[in-house]
Amino acid sequence: MTKIKMCGMCRIEDIEYANKILPEFVGYIFAEKSRRFITPEKAESFTEILDKRINPVGVFVNADIEYISDIAERKIINIIQLHGNEDDDYINTLRKKTNLPIIKAFKVKSVDDVKNAENSQADMILLDSGEGSGELFNHDFLKNINRPYFLAGGLNPENIRRIIEKFSPYAVDVSSGIETDKIKDFDKMKAFADAGREK
Repeated sequence: MTKIKMCGMCRIEDIEYANKILPEFVGYIFAEKSRRFITPEKAESFTEILDKRINPVGVFVNADIEYISDIAERKIINIIQLHGNEDDDYINTLRKKTNLPIIKAFKVKSVDDVKNAENSQADMILLDSGEGSGELFNHDFLKNINRPYFLAGGLNPENIRRIIEKFSPYAVDVSSGIETDKIKDFDKMKAFADAGREK
């Protein structure tokens, strides 16, 4: 079954909602330019109350490796997600600092972008239309992919079932698609999870 990641947790209420719905992953944004940015201290308080069945993921954009490794050492997150221009050299350097699994996000504008993602040395890959753009990309580019992947960009409760049935990604990643007025909406979160898990 396709796993679910709900990203951009900003409030205690968001964590409480997640604890009721139990997505496999939640995401904390550690990129200061994002409107969903939270501090490591806030994320730490979230992880303390997060259901242990849910994996907290830290999302970073071209961050200092020491900053990431510090957050990892504090056990605030279980998985690292890189959403900038980080290359395999960066990933290999990061691996010397932490044993946490690494997801590398790729913007998909063409089949070549998918091929590039397939060759990444990251533990997992995430395919997106942009840096949290909330828009779908051309999923036809995924036809010949031969590596498990997280799918992000423009997903919502209305389209997620059809997309999962057609492409069977390892996981789906949603943020703006479960918000109302830029705030996480419990009803949308539940509807997304229900649709994603429908058999």
